[in-house]
Amino acid sequence: MHYDFKTLPRRRGTGSAKWELMYRDQPDLGPDVVPLSVADMEFENPPEVKQALRDWLDGAVMGYTEPTDEFFSACLGWQERRHGWTPQREWVVTSPGVVPAIFNAVRTLTNPGDGVIVQPPVYYPFFMAVEKGGRRIVRNPLVQDRQDGRLRYRMDFDDLERKAADPANTMLVLCSPHNPVGRVWTRQELERVLEICRRNGVTVVADEIHDDLVMPGVSHTAIMSVTRKEDWPRLVVCTAPSKTFNIAGCQASVNYVPDEDVRDRFVRGFRDVASTELNCFAYPATIAAYTRCDEWLGQLLGVIWSNYQALCGFMRERMPEVEVCPLEGTYLAWVDFRAWGMTPRELERFMRKDAQLYLDEGHVFGSEGDGFERFNLACPQHVLLSALERLHAAARKAGPLGPNGGSQT
Repeated sequence: MHYDFKTLPRRRGTGSAKWELMYRDQPDLGPDVVPLSVADMEFENPPEVKQALRDWLDGAVMGYTEPTDEFFSACLGWQERRHGWTPQREWVVTSPGVVPAIFNAVRTLTNPGDGVIVQPPVYYPFFMAVEKGGRRIVRNPLVQDRQDGRLRYRMDFDDLERKAADPANTMLVLCSPHNPVGRVWTRQELERVLEICRRNGVTVVADEIHDDLVMPGVSHTAIMSVTRKEDWPRLVVCTAPSKTFNIAGCQASVNYVPDEDVRDRFVRGFRDVASTELNCFAYPATIAAYTRCDEWLGQLLGVIWSNYQALCGFMRERMPEVEVCPLEGTYLAWVDFRAWGMTPRELERFMRKDAQLYLDEGHVFGSEGDGFERFNLACPQHVLLSALERLHAAARKAGPLGPNGGSQT
């Protein structure tokens, strides 16, 4: 079946969070301006998911709902079939999202005042989970290297070793694949993370929400596929169908907690804040996504890769001083504008007011992201190219491309 990834859905006035944020900032934006910020897609949902919800709704009573055998089978089967490891049913703890799961893990598996290690530039709710939980942020920044002339990120294992060796630091929140830099960690890298944390008694909370979104020639390694049983008392793995199939509004997250004691504490944390149930649409949507949408996902990944190549080609030809980082995973491109010499706030203002380009600003991912922008590539390619043309025209007018306005092509 051929799926439509060229038509832009109508989202203005529908309550879409990123669209509403954009229009609150500039109410008079033209109809051709599409936000490329928050990580949801400017595509229709998989038709199989929409049909499954229609079919379910026809016979449903929308009361309190619990996971069914079919739900468990779909979730466990997806991990086994797509990611090469076999979870057990009793490990599953559902939550209304990966972010609530991370907040809950910090709150229930560490003590007030503990240090929680994060690897910036990184998904900003990690910082929020630590600070709101009364814990301390411990930074283990990613290192920028050059590989084949291109900017690439790696973990600083020596620094991680030092931070993990401090008994006051009790948790690492790991982003795998990494948002926003687009790295997909190798088996060897994950093994080293686990070895360091194992030796120092550090709990690992692995956010694998982007695990299905990997680019051609790259393989995601599920952290559970490289763990030892002795790691289980210090491990929580957070997954969800929400990013892969654009169903964040269904609020379905599937967390795997293999150790019984840790699982009891984790579940108790949700009960303490009366957050123990998913909404009733989460279950049929997840079942359909994990059992009927492999072909849709395959075509989506092709579209994301094509958009990434278009972005790289545009920058190379029209704005060569702007560098696009290699994309291994996620549908989020990490783009380096530091050559323009702007402060983070100047860059943000230029993007929004001059270029009418709504992105996620690099500085929100930590000071390590200053000078960068995150582009959401999950949109029809004509939308992306239109945004890039606005960017180029605004840059020529404002002068950040240099006295000659950059390339004349």
